[in-house]
Amino acid sequence: MAESIANWADQVRAGDTRAISRAITAIENSDPRAEDLLRELFPFTGRAYLIGVTGAPGTGKSTLVDKLAAHYRARGKTVGIIAVDPTSPYTGGAVLGDRIRMQGHATDSGIFIRSMATRGFFGGLARATADAALVLDSAGKQIVLIETVGVGQDEIDVVRLAECTLVLVVPGLGDDVQNMKAGLMEIADIFVLNKAEREGADRLEQQLQAMLELAPTSNDGRRWKPPVIPTTATEGKGIGELAEAIEKFREQRERSGEQRAKILEYWKQRLVLLLETQLLARALGGDGQRVLESLASEVAERKKNPYTAVRELIARAGL
Repeated sequence: MAESIANWADQVRAGDTRAISRAITAIENSDPRAEDLLRELFPFTGRAYLIGVTGAPGTGKSTLVDKLAAHYRARGKTVGIIAVDPTSPYTGGAVLGDRIRMQGHATDSGIFIRSMATRGFFGGLARATADAALVLDSAGKQIVLIETVGVGQDEIDVVRLAECTLVLVVPGLGDDVQNMKAGLMEIADIFVLNKAEREGADRLEQQLQAMLELAPTSNDGRRWKPPVIPTTATEGKGIGELAEAIEKFREQRERSGEQRAKILEYWKQRLVLLLETQLLARALGGDGQRVLESLASEVAERKKNPYTAVRELIARAGL
């Protein structure tokens, strides 16, 4: 077993597409071997740059990810793409993968594309996506693009994994800036005004700029102010400017020390998530799901208080 895990890890690190695919499948399926594999791979991670791409449906995320990937490949960088669909493996994420393959990346060994859907009870989508990103990192992908299909809490959690987050907006989607979820506004490092050729693009850009003026700034002036980059992804317009903005953001964060602070905060949260996952697995293993439903029913009917119920679950975990 140990030898086969070591061999598998070597194949992943060598960039073997089938080995990478098997690794991500194992992660998605909560295969016990996945954790052993990640232990082997972890010392070889930390070199990829993770870019999150989110925005409401219809903003052109798939096309933008495609063009951005092509931009980085043209400059000799290896790219991994994780398309996250929290609802179904058969909608946006899978379609994105198929669409990009059709556009000429299929024979390019320097790009790896994978779609992921909501997984199991423990850890959820954010953990599976984070582990998949580690696999691509260890496989030598220099840029990892994480694209989410929607804008719910699941997607925001996923995008928080990224070192740089792009939030796409387009003119004509209702009440413009007022309609955007507050969480999206907070996580944006760069706003991408896609479909910028459309009527109303200038007005939307002015609204965004006005909103950004209200954002707090630090006394030393080091706080990054998210730029608004107009693009027309279908024609490749603005992609070079977007890549430049991403690079400027990366350099500024590294200079100011904010990047290291963000990574430390990320790993604090990640360790807590892993701890929760392990404890839940122990407490709810075997017939634990049935026990949880029974306890939830008792609490809902006020037959038991939630604090006693949690004590019972902790006892099941052997603590």
